[in-house]
Amino acid sequence: MAFNKWLVFLLICCSCICFGQNSTKKKSLTALIFSLEKQFNIKFSYAVEDVANIAIERPNTSFTLQETIDYLNSKTLLNFKALDDRYVTISVLNKTISVCGIVSDEKKSRLVGASVFVNNSGRSTITDGNGTFKLQNIPIHATLTISYVGFESKQFSPNELFSAQNNCKEIVLTTKNEELNQVLIPIYLTSGLQKYLDGSTVLNTKKFGILPGLIEPDILQSVQALPGVESTNESIANINVRGGTNDQNLVVWDNIKMYHSGHFFGLISPYNPNLTNKVIVSKNGTSAEYSDGVSSTINMYTKDAISNTFSGGAGINSISADAFLEIPITKKLELHISGRRSLTDLVKSPTYAKYFDRSFQDTEINADSDQHDTSSDFYFYDYTAKLLFDLNEKHQFRANIIGINNALDYSERRINTTQTQSKTSNLSQRNIGYGGNWKAQWNSKLSSEFITYFSRYNIDAIDYRIETDQRLTEANEVLETGAKINTNYKKNDHLNFLFGYQFNETGMLNQTTVSAPFFSSTKKDVLLNHALFSEVEYNKNNTYLRVGLRLNYFQKFEKFLVEPRINIRQKLSDQFALKLEGEFKNQSTTQIVDFEDDFLGVEKRRWVLVNDKDIPIATSKQGSFGVEFNKNKLNIEATAFYKMVDGITASNQGFYNRFQYETANGSYTAKGLEFLANKTARQYSVWVSYTFSTNDYTFDTFTPSTFPNNVDIRHSVSLGFYYDIRKNLKISVGGIWRNGQPYTKPIEGNETVQNGNNTLVNYDSPNSENLDNFMRLDASLNYNFNLSESIRASLTAGVMNITNQDNEINRYYRINPNDKNDAIQVDNKSLGLTPNISFRVNF
Repeated sequence: MAFNKWLVFLLICCSCICFGQNSTKKKSLTALIFSLEKQFNIKFSYAVEDVANIAIERPNTSFTLQETIDYLNSKTLLNFKALDDRYVTISVLNKTISVCGIVSDEKKSRLVGASVFVNNSGRSTITDGNGTFKLQNIPIHATLTISYVGFESKQFSPNELFSAQNNCKEIVLTTKNEELNQVLIPIYLTSGLQKYLDGSTVLNTKKFGILPGLIEPDILQSVQALPGVESTNESIANINVRGGTNDQNLVVWDNIKMYHSGHFFGLISPYNPNLTNKVIVSKNGTSAEYSDGVSSTINMYTKDAISNTFSGGAGINSISADAFLEIPITKKLELHISGRRSLTDLVKSPTYAKYFDRSFQDTEINADSDQHDTSSDFYFYDYTAKLLFDLNEKHQFRANIIGINNALDYSERRINTTQTQSKTSNLSQRNIGYGGNWKAQWNSKLSSEFITYFSRYNIDAIDYRIETDQRLTEANEVLETGAKINTNYKKNDHLNFLFGYQFNETGMLNQTTVSAPFFSSTKKDVLLNHALFSEVEYNKNNTYLRVGLRLNYFQKFEKFLVEPRINIRQKLSDQFALKLEGEFKNQSTTQIVDFEDDFLGVEKRRWVLVNDKDIPIATSKQGSFGVEFNKNKLNIEATAFYKMVDGITASNQGFYNRFQYETANGSYTAKGLEFLANKTARQYSVWVSYTFSTNDYTFDTFTPSTFPNNVDIRHSVSLGFYYDIRKNLKISVGGIWRNGQPYTKPIEGNETVQNGNNTLVNYDSPNSENLDNFMRLDASLNYNFNLSESIRASLTAGVMNITNQDNEINRYYRINPNDKNDAIQVDNKSLGLTPNISFRVNF
C-alpha cells in the first residue's frame, strides 16, 4: 500500500513537470489562433503568410481577451486589434526588421567567420571577432541560414532573431555527426584556417581573415604559414614540404591533378580563391585514396552546394582583375564561373616592376647589354566553371573546367660597331583540366562517388634570331586521364569504411628543334597505373584512428607497390593529446632540369615520366610523432618527423656543382622537429612557429656520396600577429627568419677546369657553404564596408619585405666569357619592398 502511494505521488510529480514543460513550449501562432478562437468565441482576420513562420509561448489561460491581445502585441511584430466583441484583426507593423545573433559552438566558443545568408535575396554577412552578426531591413517572411564548416547549419525566421531590447540571440551550432573528420581547432592562426583531427590543415577562403603581406587568400602563399612548409626562393611554384622538391607535392583542384602551380612564373597562385570553398593540406598520414606527391597533398575544393541564390563579386589589384558569379538556373541546376586576367600588359605598376625584376632576373629577358633595345609583353589569365546538378536528394552530378595560362612576348635589338642583331621570343605555359563526378547516397549507410578527369599541361618556347634565320623551339606536354570510384560504408556515427579503385593514364612529350643547322629531338612516354585502396576511420570519445592500405600496379613495368597508411590521435585529457602518423607513397612523374637556358631561362624544368631505369619510381617512407596542448584557445604543438625518399635523380635536383651534368639515382633523408604556439582571442591571434631539420642527399656513385640537400634549411622561424582594430578594420604583421640556402663555391685559385673542348667551373665540396640568413617582415591592412544593403566591399593593402631586406636566395657560378680561367658569381635576389593593394565588391 505504501508503495502504491509513492507511485501515485511520483506520477503526479511527473505530470506536473510535463505540464510545466509543455506550458512553456513555443507553439505556432497559427495553431494558437485556432485555440484562442475557441476559448473566447471570436474570429481572427489575417493574411496566412503574415503568421505562417511565427512561434511563441502560449499566453496564460487566466488572461482576459484584452490581456491576451496585449500579450500577443508584446511578443510579435504584429498588430492585434479588437474591432468588437466578435472580431480581431491582425496586421503587420513592419515589413522589415533588424536581426542580431551571437554564434558559438557547444562549448560556448564563439565562431568567427560563420556565414549568415538571407535565402533567395543575395544578402549575406559573416560573424565578427566576437561571433556576432547584425542585419538590417530583413523582410519578416524571409529565412536566414547560419552555417560554419564542420557544423550543422540552422535556419531561422527574422522574428526568432528579433529582440525589442536589442539583445542578440544566442545561437549554438552543433558538430556534424556524419563527419568523422571533425574540426579540432576552428581558428588556426587566422579566421578561415582550421585544423582537423587527422592533422590536415584546412583553408576556408570564404571566411579567410588576413595573413601578413597578403591582399587576398592566395592558396599556395597561405600554406607557407604552416611549420615545415618553406619556399627557399620565395616562389609558390617551389614549395618545399619537409625538405621535398616542388614536384613532390600533389596538387589537386576539384579532383583534377594539376601540373602548373604559378602565375608570373611562380609568384602568384594560379587558383582563383573566390569560388574555392576549402583547401586541405596534408604533410603525412594521408588518406589511402591519394598517392603521388611523396612530400604533401594539397586538395582544393570549390563550393559544392546549390544555394539557389544569385551572387558574385569582382576585384582589382596592382597586378590583375577578376570576377566570379554563382548563377541559379533552376532549383536543381546552378552554374559557378570565375575569371581573372593580369593588367601587366596594360599598366606597369610598381608591384609589376618588382615582380618582373624578381621573375626574370638572370634570364634572357633581363640580360645586361651595353646597347640594346628591348620590349616585352607579359600577361596571364585563368578561368573556372562548374555546373552543379542535383537530380534528387540521393544523386548529385558535377562538371568542372579550369584553365591557366601565362604568355610572354619578347623582342631584342642589339647594336654594335659592326652589325645589328635582332631576336624575337615567345613563351607560353598552360594547364587546362576537365572533370566530372557523380555522388550517390544509396541508403543511410552506403554511398559512392565516381570521379573522372583530364588534365593537359603545355609549355612552349620559340627563340628566333632574325639575322641568322635560326629558330629554336622547345616543348613539354603532359596529358593525363584519370578515373576513380570511392565506396563509403558508414556503420555508425563513429565508424566508416572506404573502398576504391583508381586508374591513370599519363603521357608526356619533350621536344627540342633547331632550324639552322637542323637538329631535332623528340621523346614520348606513356604510363598506365592501377590502384586498389581501402581504409577504416574510427572516431569516438578520445580516440581518432584512420588505417589504410593502397596497392599500386604499374602496367608497363609489371610492378606492384604496397603502401600502408596510419593516422592516430589519442586524447589524454582535456588539454593533452598524442599524435602518430605514417605513410608509404610513390610518384611516377617528376621534373628535370635540362639546361640553364631552357624556355628562355624563365622556366628551367620539364615534366618527365619514370622509366624504372635511369628515372626510377620515387618512393617515400615517413613517420611523425607529436604532442598537442590546447586550453583557453592556446594551442601548442610539437612534432618530430623522419622522412626518407628514394629514387630521386641528379637531373631533377638542379645542381650547381660538379654533379650538374651527371646521371645518377639517389635518395634524401629529412628529419627534424616542428613547433607551433598559437593564441587566439576575440580580437586577435598571435603565433610563433619554429622548424629544425637536417636534410642530406645520398648518391652512392658520387664522391662524397652524402652531402647537404639543396633545400637543407636547418633553422626556420616565423612570427605573426593578427588584430581586429575595430569591427571592420584588421591588421596583420609577421616576419620570417631562416638559414640561407646551401650552395657550392669553386676551388679558390683553381676556379675552372678543361673538359675536352669545354671549360667548366671547378666546384669544391657540394653544398658546403650557406647563403646569408634570410629575413623578411610583411604587413597587411584590411577594411570592410557596405556600399549598399546587398553590396559589401573590402579594401586591402599589403607590403612584402617592409624593411627592403637584400636577401640572396640562390648563388651559382659561370665561366667568365672574357677570361676562361675565371668564374663569375651569380646571385639571385628575393623581392624587395613590394606594395600591393586590392579593392573587392561582393553581392
